[in-house]
Amino acid sequence: MEDEQFSFFEPIKKEEKEDLKALKKELEELRKTIEYHNRLYYELDEPEISDYEYDQLTQRLRKIETEHPELITSSSPSQKVGGKNKNIFTQVNHEVQMQSLQDVFTLEDVESFVDKAKEEYGDIDFSVETKIDGLSISLEYENGKLVRGSTRGDGFVGEDVTQNVKMIECIPQQLTSNDTIEVRGEVYLPRKEFEAINDKLLAAGKQQLSNPRNAAAGTLRQLDSELVKNRHLSVFIFNVQKGGNFTTHSESLDYLQSVGMHTIELRFVCKTKEEVIAAIKKIGEMRDDLEYDIDGAVVKVNDLHIRQEMGQTVKVPKWAVAYKYPPEQRETKVLDIILQVGRTGQVTPVVVLEPVRVAGSIISKTTLHNFDFLREKDIRVGDKVIIQKAGDVIPEVYRVLTEKRTGTEKEYVIPTVCPVCGEELEQSEDEVALRCTNSECPAQVYRSITHFVSRDCMDINGLGDAIVETLIEKGLLTDITDIYNLTFEDFMSLEGFKEKSSQNLVDAIEQSKQNSLDQLLFGLGIRHIGKKASKTLAESFEDIYALADASVEQLNNLEDFGTIMAISTYNFFRKAKTKEIIQKLDEKGLNLKGIKKEIDSEKLKGMTICVTGSFDNYSRNEVVEMIEKNAGKASSSVSKKTSFLIAGEAAGSKLTKAQELGIEVISIDEFINRLK
Repeated sequence: MEDEQFSFFEPIKKEEKEDLKALKKELEELRKTIEYHNRLYYELDEPEISDYEYDQLTQRLRKIETEHPELITSSSPSQKVGGKNKNIFTQVNHEVQMQSLQDVFTLEDVESFVDKAKEEYGDIDFSVETKIDGLSISLEYENGKLVRGSTRGDGFVGEDVTQNVKMIECIPQQLTSNDTIEVRGEVYLPRKEFEAINDKLLAAGKQQLSNPRNAAAGTLRQLDSELVKNRHLSVFIFNVQKGGNFTTHSESLDYLQSVGMHTIELRFVCKTKEEVIAAIKKIGEMRDDLEYDIDGAVVKVNDLHIRQEMGQTVKVPKWAVAYKYPPEQRETKVLDIILQVGRTGQVTPVVVLEPVRVAGSIISKTTLHNFDFLREKDIRVGDKVIIQKAGDVIPEVYRVLTEKRTGTEKEYVIPTVCPVCGEELEQSEDEVALRCTNSECPAQVYRSITHFVSRDCMDINGLGDAIVETLIEKGLLTDITDIYNLTFEDFMSLEGFKEKSSQNLVDAIEQSKQNSLDQLLFGLGIRHIGKKASKTLAESFEDIYALADASVEQLNNLEDFGTIMAISTYNFFRKAKTKEIIQKLDEKGLNLKGIKKEIDSEKLKGMTICVTGSFDNYSRNEVVEMIEKNAGKASSSVSKKTSFLIAGEAAGSKLTKAQELGIEVISIDEFINRLK
């Protein structure tokens, strides 16, 4: 396995004089971005970026904080584990914190970890095992009987998923011993089960699952235990959290296996760093043939007493590291370059490939970013190329093998007209994308409707992509408003639909009329306006008509709104087509009223309050919620506009800045008293 380092960021050179202000700004943006993706990954099981891209963000964050420890705050993602819970299940307090692992990306980093441990603790052993790509869980047994299963959550508080855990066949509900013990494992979805589920979803015209990890996490958090059972999840146990009397980690896993647990399959006890590296490479060579996905190899100190002595940080144990494999690469051939028209009219090139297996799945095409990317890479039809899946999720053309060209390859000519409707493509001055401006373009209609009915928007369950396509072909859908003209008879006329499925869809469409305005706004597909901005708009205006009348200046003054977002929103509501759609949706009875912010009082009205440090009885998010519930504005930074700063332990640079500016600083207890 080639040991190669990839990075999206230029390294910080210590000899360079850094602009501290710019560095702080970058840190703030990094933390916001990572928190955003943490929520998508841990709470919603809907990541937008690959593990590889996420790793690059966290690497950059850790690098800055390592070189500038004075900038570390207790609220930084580097100081926390996982995400919040969904509040669907009962909460579980973990007696033993369920920590994450320190990721490393080069074999030199692994060697450094081994050398350091041996230097301090002598001739010790290490366990090297697969890092399963799934959802971390805790299993608690009392007198050999399974009494509770829970998710990791934020490491301290998880969710009780006992009933769902009992649906996983390889998790024994009764051990062959009478142990009282807590173990940790990783729930995963075998590749063949993942493919079988997606085949069924495709046949039913429903949205397919993105990858096995998200499918496993989403399944375990279902309220329907039968669905969990039917999806055939599996588990690997990899650690004893509490109980038992073991000397080494390998001994504990051997014992757990003997009493009926499904322990980690590939594990090696190594005495030297050469053996550790060899084990990592061996696992890497085997990963494509495994029946499950892995995203690395874990190296652990084997001696449990030494582990205890080595201890842990607030987030990770000091006795283990997780080596992340470089993206797996394969050679294939470009068969064609086709075009895809998005819901906003953006035309994107798609490379059609000779099918090749990469990181556990068959890749037959990949979307390029834009035509500039196609030109820069000089990708031609007939080219031999190297494909990789960044983070084992998103396929991409990594490199064109120009040395293998024969002269028969064809250069791609960038289009001037839409491949679907034939209208001329346009390119605005502020972006590289080509767009079809024909709002009635069939491709735009299809993508705008599938976006509108998706879970994050109007959440019309059952109205999948294939069904939308069929309805468009039959002339029953020409824009989103036609959804509310569909009848029971329309669905009964479709192949495969019965009375129950037809009625379910009619009911789902009717129910969607009551959705909040932010869901509708996001569903309308306003350029540059995502979920968060849609909620801001819904909370800032009485109804959609007041929003439609808003000036650019009004929109630009909204919280977290910029000029581009304001202009985009303003222009969207000036279109005749938009006005027509709003009128039709109103006639169909959809909820067009704004969202009223529910507050407890107006005691903090007009105040901008910053929170820093950690608190014994409250999380930072809970303090922010209290501020907003009392009509205040929570700010992530200290400025002259800050009314006061709420400071906890390890307050850091924000406290220093507040003192420099003469901003009032209060404790959490003082803040609670003010609210009373």
